[in-house]
Amino acid sequence: MAKRLPPLNALKAFETAARHLSFTKAAEELFVTQAAVSHQIKSLESHLSTKLFLRRNRTLLLTEEGQGYFVELRDIFNHLQDATDRLLARGSKGAITVAAPPSFASQWLVSKISQFSSLHPDIDVRIKAVDLDDGFLDETIDIAIYYGKGNWGRVHSTKLHAEYLTPMCSPMLFQKGLPLETLADLKHHLLLHDSSRAAWKNWLRAFDIRGVNVNQGPMFSHTMLVLQAAALGQGIALSNTVLARPEIEAGRLICPFEESIESKDAFYLVCHQGQSEVSKIQVFREWMLAQVEDESA
Repeated sequence: MAKRLPPLNALKAFETAARHLSFTKAAEELFVTQAAVSHQIKSLESHLSTKLFLRRNRTLLLTEEGQGYFVELRDIFNHLQDATDRLLARGSKGAITVAAPPSFASQWLVSKISQFSSLHPDIDVRIKAVDLDDGFLDETIDIAIYYGKGNWGRVHSTKLHAEYLTPMCSPMLFQKGLPLETLADLKHHLLLHDSSRAAWKNWLRAFDIRGVNVNQGPMFSHTMLVLQAAALGQGIALSNTVLARPEIEAGRLICPFEESIESKDAFYLVCHQGQSEVSKIQVFREWMLAQVEDESA
């Protein structure tokens, strides 16, 4: 059976104290007390059954065994630091795979990704437009955009956009002669639904609007399809200006009312637990947050 290695903290305390020949300076470098360093050294000497230091006239000296052990450990820690630096360097470059819902990818991310590539040419961005199960992130994905309440326990999440829902439609809708001046006028129009009819029901309930037939109107699997249908004048969509921005800026969609409500769900940027500080992931997250802040300004 292999012998148990000494604790890493004790080895690091010894290497640092031996390098400085001072428990005090070792404590300062390691951000611990001098007593803690002394305790670690005693623990290591007990583990090795070998004296590593000698005190002579208030001077700290290495024993012959301590000197040999220090040289070996110094090289090991240097190799460990070099390996860590190389790993972090690789983490700041190379490819990064970003998974996002199709609507978010097409309506928001794709139009901005060239800016990121210009700022970080060493990072090759790969975008996957996929619908992800809540909380599931396979090993092929570095970062994903989730839509929900942010309570996924198996990933690290950062909130991006809050979602404020408001009706939007094509300017062509006004050419049909049907009124659309007040919220009550929604009863004269076909409502377009994203995945379910619940969003429209909650929105109308929030403003106490009655007489609108929410149980009619086509349903679409993705927000981008709802927005496309609305831009073609097929009805009124209930969406947020974040995803509808391209159509709104192009004049294909307008928001006829100022009223909006904040959805309980929002967009989140997520990554694997323990990888949030990987350089390329951190860089991409900070860039995303900066984009969101610029839009909110």
